[in-house]
Order: sequence, then structure tokens, then C-alpha cells
Amino acid sequence: MTIVISCGEPAGIGPEVAARACAALGGAGPVALIGDPRHLPPGTPHAVIDRPEAAAAVAPGILPVIARDFGPPAIPGKPDPRHAAHVVDAIRDGAALCRAGRARALVTAPISKKALADGAGFAFAGHTEYLAHLAGDGPVVMMLAGAGLRVVPVTIHVALREVPYLLTPTLLRQTIELTARGLARDFALARPRIAVAGLNPHAGEGGRMGHEEITLIAPLLEEMRAEGFDIRGPLPADTMFHPAARARHDVAVCMYHDQALIPLKTLDFAGGVNVTLGLPFVRTSPDHGTAFDIAGQGIADPASMIAAIRMAATMADARAGRPA
Repeated sequence: MTIVISCGEPAGIGPEVAARACAALGGAGPVALIGDPRHLPPGTPHAVIDRPEAAAAVAPGILPVIARDFGPPAIPGKPDPRHAAHVVDAIRDGAALCRAGRARALVTAPISKKALADGAGFAFAGHTEYLAHLAGDGPVVMMLAGAGLRVVPVTIHVALREVPYLLTPTLLRQTIELTARGLARDFALARPRIAVAGLNPHAGEGGRMGHEEITLIAPLLEEMRAEGFDIRGPLPADTMFHPAARARHDVAVCMYHDQALIPLKTLDFAGGVNVTLGLPFVRTSPDHGTAFDIAGQGIADPASMIAAIRMAATMADARAGRPA
């Protein structure tokens, strides 16, 4: 079954890294891009198909494209508001194909949230929230995965000053539960080892640097350990990510965006993958943005897109009960 890739912002590097990733993967399995084939880098070998099932018949080295007419041509680095609705439709169509059992997984190329808001009134914070909406508005978790590390931020795209007010036992429990279920279903880790960071420096140092660890995080983790979860914490975030520490956990749950993403991007900037846990279908994405500054120059690194496609295949196999 085919993995579908939504094209993302056509003025960014999405079409380029999708084309280069599929070329690098060769015959690793059918992959198809949903988008306008005119937005591919010039000279990209491709075949227009009308359904994902047809991708399997396309020769290796030829990119199958489920063609959509976006209207105006794409100008690298300059998003066109007339493309915005088509970009959103490509994401929606990819999710629909997965939910109908006609695609194996969805990989999303990067979008410009500003361009979508300006051109299509896109009211979601990003892919994760939009896909959750398409799947029925159930809770989901954003996980970033790279070489030897998986991280989950409890709060995501919010100002740092808001984090202590947004952290609640309910949100933290929901995040940990979704993470544990997602790792079991999508990564075949029946009882994942979960490390949980504190909010404050030194995990509060016994209350000298903050009380959230004592009043909120530690009591909840104790409850969840009694329920059978394999959890360590709250731990000082500055000692959770050296090699010996990483070897002791399968995922690190962090309290805010940078606490999670700085170590991940430091360790594997080019190969990080964004994964949405909790959806009824597999979704991954490269862990980078549209890179308007280098779009159209042929220098964008496809490593993260390659990793996202490979991880989507691994996750789909895990859901299907196939060995890795």
C-alpha cells in the first residue's frame, strides 16, 4: 500500500525534498506525492496518477504524483495566497485516503502557517491540530524522534510565561498516556520506559527553585507508577540527554517546547522526524520548515524527509503487526 505525501507550501522546499527523498529511496515501497506536478524541481522524473493504488505500477526512480491543479505557478521563496486552499486540500485528501484504508500512511511536507492563514483563513496552529480536527478532535501528542532520542513536549507553541499556568495534572496525564499507547501501537514498545522532566532548573531542587515538581508532577508520576507505568522523574532536564541517560529511557516527556526540541535538534538536526501520536492513521513529517531562503536552489537536504518516510513505513508495519 502507498505512503502519500502532502506537498506542503509549494514556494518552499517541500516539493524539492519530497522528490529528492523518493529518488534516494528508490524501490523501497510505493510513495506518491499529492500536489501540482508543475511545482516539482525542473526535470524531476514523475508520472501523473489518479489514485494511490496506481503508484505500485510506476517504475522505481519515477515519482508518482496524484495531480492537483493549484492554478498559478510557484515562485520559490514567495508564497502565493492563491495556493493556500489547495495546500490545505492536499493535507485533507491525504488524511482521507489513510482513513479509507487506501493509503498506508501520510507524510506531510512543511507548510507556512502564515500563508495558509492569509490565503485560506486557516485557523489551526499547525498540521497536528488540523489533522486532529479531521480525525474527530480527539487528543493527540506531538513527538519528535531522531537518532537515539524521542521527545514529547507537554505544552507546545505557547509563550514560556504561560507554561506554568497551562500545566495541569490532567494535561500531563493525558500526554503520558497517549505517549505510552502510541509507542506501544506504532513502535512495538509494549511497556515503554518514560523519563519525565521537571519544569524548573534542577527539577526545583526540593522547592528552592519552584514548587511545580512537588505539588503537581511528582504526585501524578507516583500515581501512574502505581498503575503500572514505567516512569522516572521528575528529572533535571539538563542531565536527561547525555548518552548514558538516553540509554535508560525510550522517550522523554518535557514540560515545554525548547526543553524537548533543543536536545533533539542538537543530536540529529538533519534527520529529526515529527510524529503525531493518537491519530487513527500514521502521520509523520520532516522536522523542518519551508526554508524560503533556499527554496528553488537545489540545495535543500532531504535527510529529514527520507527519515519521515522510513519512520512512517515502520509505524505502519507495527500497526499491522508486521515485524520491523
